[in-house]
Amino acid sequence: MNLHALRVFHSVAQLGSFSQAADALFISQPAVSKALKELEHQLGMQLIARAARGKKLALTEGGQSLFNHARSIFAIEQAALEDVRARTGLKQGTLVLGASTTIAGYWLAPYLARFNQQYPHIKVEVQVANTAQIEQALLACTIDLALVEGDASDSHISSQHWQDDPMSIVIPSSLTVEGDKAKWLSKQRWLLREPGSGTRQMSFTLLAKQGITVNDSMQLGSNEAIARAVTQGMGVALLPQVVTEDLIQLKKLKVISTRNSKMLSRPLYQLRYRERPSSPAASTFAKLLYQPINQPLT
Repeated sequence: MNLHALRVFHSVAQLGSFSQAADALFISQPAVSKALKELEHQLGMQLIARAARGKKLALTEGGQSLFNHARSIFAIEQAALEDVRARTGLKQGTLVLGASTTIAGYWLAPYLARFNQQYPHIKVEVQVANTAQIEQALLACTIDLALVEGDASDSHISSQHWQDDPMSIVIPSSLTVEGDKAKWLSKQRWLLREPGSGTRQMSFTLLAKQGITVNDSMQLGSNEAIARAVTQGMGVALLPQVVTEDLIQLKKLKVISTRNSKMLSRPLYQLRYRERPSSPAASTFAKLLYQPINQPLT
């Protein structure tokens, strides 16, 4: 198979545009079209459904299958380049991490600081997004490894338990629970994260185990925004304790204890793309995540 043509096809499929692929590969648009025609001729199948003007390109069934293979091939190529460049004892290179908002805001900093102390010449970048967006970034090979609240939904992504994140049900400090707590909470408006967030996904599961049903809800874009909204009497929420502890100390929020409050904890996961071998920097950082933060990095 012509790898140049495969790379052209991969760029077109990933970007959804002949012109954008041409710009990304620094070739002309006619050269892109020619490479795709040659690849389709070689394979004996149509890969891209030619859409009407103004419509986004769509892959055929065969094209989608080839794209999945191409993504793995070029992920391995990228990992090989990174491995070669980083074999000077981690004296150079880049580590790109993906993290969901709570992990980036509250859990990640000590590990970043520890890694930077040991390997100051490795450039570290952190991309912050919700769990679903982080998965897509892993599959696109724009990040090396990720830390999220939700488990992976794509079979191409492997997940490994990292640690647990205690959670609490919080209400405005001015509110008083009346009668059965589960029934009372089921009548309240619940403030939730957006679809795709690991916090949202886990909230429904944990609340159901407490006998609580979400009948009325409002969506906000971050846990911090939800916590502040609860202080203003806009509803109640299930949030990580690291997010709410300051507001509880200030008596702007209070925690509601339920019969199974000890079960209010969610697992945090480390994710990686199975087909992409880990770079030395990513492997070293992954190892650090499972060491006590006050233990010397080995």
